[in-house]
Amino acid sequence: MIVGVGQAAEGLHDEHYQGRSPIDLAVAAARDAVADTAVDSATVLAAVDTVATTRQFENSTPGAASPLGRSTNFPRSVASRLGVQPRRAVLEVSGGQSPQHLVNEFTRAVLHRQSDGVLLAGAEAVSTVHHFAHQSDRPDFSDDPPGDLEDRGFGLKGLISREQLMHGLDDAPSQYALLENARRAARGESRRRYAQAMGELFEPFTHVAASNPYSVAPQPHTARHLVNVNEHNRMIVDPYPRLVVAREKVNQGAAIVLTSVTVARELGIDPRRWVFLHGQADLRERNFFDRPDIGHSPAAVQAVLHALEVAGATLDDIDFFDFYSCFPIAVFNVIDGLKLAADDPRGLTVTGGLPFFGGPGNNYSMHAIAEIVRRVRAAPGSLGLVGANGGVLSKYSVGIYSTTPRELRRDRSSELQASIDAAPAVGHAVQADGWATVETYTVKHRRNGKLGVVVGRLESDGRRFLANAVEADEELIAMLETADQPVGQRVYVKAFGYGNRVALTKDRMQELCPQRPPTFRYSYEYATVHRDGHLLEVTINRENVRNALHPPANEELAEIFDAYFADPQLWVAILTGAGPEAFCAGNDLRYSASGKPVYVPKSGFAGITHRKTMTKPVIAAVNGFAMGGGLETALACHLIVADENAIFALSEVKVGLVAGAGGAVRLPRALPPVLANELLLTGRQMSANEARSHGLVNRVAPAGTAMTVARELAADILAASPTSVRLTLQLVQEAAKEADVFTAINAPSDVIDELLFSEDCFEGMTAFAQKRQPRWKNR
Repeated sequence: MIVGVGQAAEGLHDEHYQGRSPIDLAVAAARDAVADTAVDSATVLAAVDTVATTRQFENSTPGAASPLGRSTNFPRSVASRLGVQPRRAVLEVSGGQSPQHLVNEFTRAVLHRQSDGVLLAGAEAVSTVHHFAHQSDRPDFSDDPPGDLEDRGFGLKGLISREQLMHGLDDAPSQYALLENARRAARGESRRRYAQAMGELFEPFTHVAASNPYSVAPQPHTARHLVNVNEHNRMIVDPYPRLVVAREKVNQGAAIVLTSVTVARELGIDPRRWVFLHGQADLRERNFFDRPDIGHSPAAVQAVLHALEVAGATLDDIDFFDFYSCFPIAVFNVIDGLKLAADDPRGLTVTGGLPFFGGPGNNYSMHAIAEIVRRVRAAPGSLGLVGANGGVLSKYSVGIYSTTPRELRRDRSSELQASIDAAPAVGHAVQADGWATVETYTVKHRRNGKLGVVVGRLESDGRRFLANAVEADEELIAMLETADQPVGQRVYVKAFGYGNRVALTKDRMQELCPQRPPTFRYSYEYATVHRDGHLLEVTINRENVRNALHPPANEELAEIFDAYFADPQLWVAILTGAGPEAFCAGNDLRYSASGKPVYVPKSGFAGITHRKTMTKPVIAAVNGFAMGGGLETALACHLIVADENAIFALSEVKVGLVAGAGGAVRLPRALPPVLANELLLTGRQMSANEARSHGLVNRVAPAGTAMTVARELAADILAASPTSVRLTLQLVQEAAKEADVFTAINAPSDVIDELLFSEDCFEGMTAFAQKRQPRWKNR
């Protein structure tokens, strides 16, 4: 049960503003929570053997900035300043569900006597950090306390992806806007009517916030004022103006003290301060692209209903609600499913909601729980419900509270979760091409212009995809911003290495993104090309970075190999690296760390690793290091000639990456699996001779002669029929699709027919009969 709750807050313009750190605010809230027990603080703190905290924005995603520094062990920083030495320190995963999830978890821990006293806490000082970030005399919020930490990680799996980041979905408002517009479309409401509904939903929230002493924006607003777009309420992302978006620039902290009836009695805590958890549930919705209906999260509704079931209560029995309100859809989603009116006289918040009370990162719902506790204490026997949301309507935790004593009941969240996870998922196209319809959309308003974001369904197979409007397509942006219902609009989508793009028509796509014919340029910036009869020699020309590749270089190589495969007069290609040191050192990590967009073309790293078919030979002349993506590039080639000094390695694991450009797939097929696993899991380097002994390399050349030997190998291929070579490669690729040898041999194929009726086939047999060298035509 809960025996104490506390909160702390300060504003930049408060008379006694102190510029407190997140640790300071959490400690202040914890002291308030301990004082709320109404017994000696030292006595209560002595009973605390577990401190669990939510994460700050600063440590909720990898690489997040902390301009003023941060704690390396936030729970122990808080504990240390309180004079507590807990046996257990826990840092919870990211997400707004985390405060309620912690209550659900640690009430069970107390019940099962795994803990006598638990302090839950969290805080954000985003406003203060932003205020001091660029000042020379800024404070230092760093802390490095001793002691172990149960760090549960970010918990972001399934919530964010490279695909989303590539398409500008790197912020919560944009992602929620897609859900919001999907809901509007499903309801068939006009833009004006829907905006009015958002304002009407949040108007009562502003009145609650206005009377909350911890609120960051304590002023009431009319529904019209909330959604009227003007210079003071600018559009953030369609359909959200600033005032209906969670307010993250806050300085707020909250804390909760949990213990058992036995310990509370020993401590002398008045039973009138005891608040029991009557019902609880923790459920997770399917990942964004898997959901049948993007505008709805049934798991959140199911969590509320199940918590009510555990509590033995109905919705009518609840006296106080606080539904997580980062954006209107987070509230609409739940009340739609519960058939609860937006103007329910009980109200939908006890704090004022995230846009008005404030959105202190992952910790908002701890404030909601604190408020609910105070409400139910003031009305003994009443019931209060907290719904806490995390991710993109992804994770939902629910708690139902009352002063009426009740033994904690087991919930069936794990069983319900298994049912949710087993439901069929919508097909997903990472790269999408063809006609499609808009399923939902938004337009981001950025300083450097607008970004149109579309989620659509391919007409060909119904798969869902994510795409952006072409930057110069003002016509499509205008449609997304002004058409009363863009959902259902027919569009044309095309995949590029940097992401999918949509236009209103195929002709418009060709106009905006003209497809270059596969031809060679006169010169390239990151590669050189030399043509010698039917042989093409391609050299990666980034010697200053060991021929490591970045997106522009990959794009050039993709263009070069497109031209090679399209040119009937080119029959063999050799790929090598400039200088004696490296064939290719892989991905240019310095470029990747610069913050610039990182992607590979559709045809993959070096323009070849993701090609579905390569029906003309490519020889890798490995003249030095072939590391990471460099080895993956060599593996994608048909043949490898290595300088005797060449070094091979898939070293991605040593820099926190994986061999995702085909290395993890191709290497175990090219080497004995146990050896491939060793190289993949350790990043160990392999010499040219070792690679040759295991069949990874065709030929090892004397030092400095890899290109010479590669040319000799190319000459051997050029002496053969180019038609036969091409069709042989095609036959090999077709056979690779079949696991059984006899099935592969007997599989239908057009290869033999095409070969028998080719000019080269006739020429080869004629030349043999006439005892002369054949004159190949490649046809």
